[in-house]
Amino acid sequence: MKKNLLLPLTVVFSMLLVCSCVKDVDFDQAQNITLTPVVELDLIYFNLDAGDFFDTISNTQRLTVRDTTEIRFLDDTGVQESLKRAEFLFNFTNTINREFQVEFQFINEMNQETYYTSTTVSAGNVGNPVATQFIENVEGPEILELTMADRVVVSVTVETIDETVAGELNLQSKTTYYLEIKDRS
Repeated sequence: MKKNLLLPLTVVFSMLLVCSCVKDVDFDQAQNITLTPVVELDLIYFNLDAGDFFDTISNTQRLTVRDTTEIRFLDDTGVQESLKRAEFLFNFTNTINREFQVEFQFINEMNQETYYTSTTVSAGNVGNPVATQFIENVEGPEILELTMADRVVVSVTVETIDETVAGELNLQSKTTYYLEIKDRS
């Protein structure tokens, strides 16, 4: 004997839907949501040879080597308003038997300095590379100065050098941006 179970199942399912527990939903709470993404980006890298600091043609020292890198991430208004903290990690490997002074100058489109930091890289030698790590945290009022920059100028300076000096100075760096995104209505 076959019974049609469709009608009783439909009634039971409908009763479950009607009788189920439903908590009041407050859709206004959606405005209180805060997202806190963390973004890691490569910033600067270079490989400088000891010969980059000495001009063999004119037989003169070139004590400072500079390079400029654009920072496109910071020119977005949403990022500027949401950025709470930035952490810069600079990893140097030096096989040159000289100490270096490295400056990071953040500048805006009118070539005005908005943020500055520097570090010293320890001397190494070809057979024994020396690693130097430099971490710079930027937060509070300084974060606004940083977000106004659209370029970073890196200046690497050595006190003295000659044509007999050998080795390399390498830099790898990254930046970690800590954002806080809220409803801005």
